[in-house]
Formats: sequence, C-alpha cells, structure tokens
Amino acid sequence: MNAVPQPSGSADRDTTHGTAPRLTIGEVLGALRDEFPDVTISKIRYLEAEDLVHPQRTPSGYRKFADADVARLRYVLSAQRDQYLPLRVIKEHLDARDRGEPVPGVGPEGGGAVADPGPVGLTVTLGGSPAGRPAPAALSAEEFARAAGLDDAQLADCVQFGLVGQDDRGRHPASDLPVARAAAGLARHGIEPRHLRVYRTAAEREAGLLEQLVSPLLRARPEEARARAAEQLQELAELSVQLHTALLEARLRDVLGS
Repeated sequence: MNAVPQPSGSADRDTTHGTAPRLTIGEVLGALRDEFPDVTISKIRYLEAEDLVHPQRTPSGYRKFADADVARLRYVLSAQRDQYLPLRVIKEHLDARDRGEPVPGVGPEGGGAVADPGPVGLTVTLGGSPAGRPAPAALSAEEFARAAGLDDAQLADCVQFGLVGQDDRGRHPASDLPVARAAAGLARHGIEPRHLRVYRTAAEREAGLLEQLVSPLLRARPEEARARAAEQLQELAELSVQLHTALLEARLRDVLGS
C-alpha cells in the first residue's frame, strides 16, 4: 500500500511551502485516472463528504486541491482497491497520521499491510481490472476459501445460494472475493449465506433498473458510446451504494431509537 500521506494542513501553511491549493476537481480526476481508471468526480465528492479529503473552496464555491489532497485521495483509492479496506478504517489511519500517531498495521516508513483488511469498503469497480494489472485468475476452492475467510461448508453455501460463481473445474473467480469476504464477516455474526439471498435478489433488480437507463448507449456501435455507458453505470452504481448505505443507517438509527 502507498505510504499514509501527511495532512494537507491550512491554507496559510500550504502557501508558505509553495503548495497552495491549485487543482480543480477535473484536474485531480485527470491526475488519478491513469492509476485508478474507475474513479469519477462523484467518487471524489463522496470522499470529501466522508471527511477523507479537505479541498479548499474559492469565494465562488469551486473546489481547489493541493498536492497533499491528491496524495490523500491516492492513498484512499489504493487502500480500497488493493486491500478492500472500509472507509472507516482508512479514515482512522489518516486521522492517526494527522495527529502524529503511529498508523495501525503500517510500518514507520508508511509501508506494510494491515493484517485483517476487514469487509469491503464503499467502492464500485466496473469494466475489469485496472490498467496495468492482470485480470484476476480463478482460484481453487481451497485458495478462495482461505483468501475469503470462509470454511468449506460456508463456501459451498455461497455457491448454492448464488453469491459467488464456480466454473466446471470447481474454481472461483477472484473478482468474487469482495462478496465472499463480506459473507464471511456476516457469518461471524451469525448471518449465514442462505440469509443473504435477499441481497442478491435486490442487487439483480437494481442492476436491471440501471441497465434500462444505459441500454440505448450499450446498443450503439461506436466505442465512445460504450465508454460513456460504462462511465454512467459507474456513477449510477456509486450513487446506488450511497443510497443503500444511507437508507440502512437511517433504519438502524430507528432500531436504536436515536
């Protein structure tokens, strides 16, 4: 994982060091797009709303990002993509570094890996592997179960209830690991794979709705039209995840009576 970036600090300090906020959100997107092809402007805005990056605003309300802000974004996106860290854990790492404290699971130079990456964070990746990285290989049942934190029976249940795929050789696509890891985490709380069919059904219905919105572009021949469809689906998926999270949190607040 990339080193945890130093805090960007105040405008006065940035100006003193010659790193005053100067990049627009579009320029930040361009700087990150090669390494993170699936990042979008809405994703950057979401990470700001989650208090993970703190761009300054011009008097007219436009965001301006310093180099340190871009470094924080790069760290967040790397942690999500490479280790499936949830945003809560990533924010704890950044907050610890901002306070000058050691970052859990990270060496003194900022490198190293967190032993238990936990459940998948809020990130949506469509269209295959990021540029420059090989497509994920299929894993044997033993490899897949070990990587996901499932036992053999739990993995069999995940296959039976349509949560993860399996080819005719009994192998599982590595792209299904985020689902399997989430299922493993829920199993530790007594929620078995058979209980997760409602999630799969809801996801299928939601995907069908989004497909209707982009189907005109998907039917078009030009590659540019399909690229626009992929970008639109990416943004719609992120917004859908945000909506689901907000609705669930609201319902759980009702449960707690808060």
